[in-house]
Amino acid sequence: MTSDPVTPAAADPEVFPPTLREVMLRPRWLAMLALCLVVAGVFAWLGQWQLGRAVQTDEVVEGATEQVLPIDEVVQPGEYLNDPLVGQRVEVTGTFVPGDFIVVAARYNDGALGYWVTAQFRRDDTTEPTSVAVALGWAKTEAEAQDAAAALDEQATADPDAVVRLTGRLVSDEGPIAPDAQHPMELTRMSPAALLGRWHDIEALDVYRPYLVSDAAVGDLVEISSPAPQTGSGVNWLNIFYAAEWAVFAGFAFYLWYRLAKDALEKEIEELDEDAAA
Repeated sequence: MTSDPVTPAAADPEVFPPTLREVMLRPRWLAMLALCLVVAGVFAWLGQWQLGRAVQTDEVVEGATEQVLPIDEVVQPGEYLNDPLVGQRVEVTGTFVPGDFIVVAARYNDGALGYWVTAQFRRDDTTEPTSVAVALGWAKTEAEAQDAAAALDEQATADPDAVVRLTGRLVSDEGPIAPDAQHPMELTRMSPAALLGRWHDIEALDVYRPYLVSDAAVGDLVEISSPAPQTGSGVNWLNIFYAAEWAVFAGFAFYLWYRLAKDALEKEIEELDEDAAA
């Protein structure tokens, strides 16, 4: 009696792990790539927008700020002063409001520390009440500044309708700050917003955000040194840095897709190795 030979069981076919390319071409990862393209496109648009703001296309020609213009041609009440127009010389006519000659401390004039005497200057050629804050001059000591302010206030009170024509340089608001605890009434920033809180007759008043530095000193005050602004290169390097950041973010979106796909591949290979070992 003969027995049939035992046929060995067929070996399982060898399973080869997928390549990174095969993983990336799967529908799931193609959809992830499309999402990354959208995100990168948004980042690229933001970078282009930031780069457009980095180059100042409306740069003022050198010397243009020294041409005296009517204030309405430069800025309107309540508007911010555009960078190319900071330091523009303007002219305005009106009257000084009695009681609103206010001293501002911590003012340097050619390197010397002192005080400014400021005023509320009410325009006389507008349909609505409109005022601009004016720096009239500099004094070395607070006593001198207060005396000058008192003398100017006396003149304005005696003749409140006296029309004055002022020329000067427009400067952006320095912004108010919290008062010092030891000197709560002292102003150390030239801010029309802060001065407005101390002015009189302000109902329905339109106010200019920038202030005017008078070309000529008034009374016994010293003329405020206000040289012409220096013309820059027209390039904002901070905005260029931001544009480069957006480009990096756009590149990172693609790197994130690649990294996730590779992690998925490594996990799949690890599972195949475990199945083979079992």
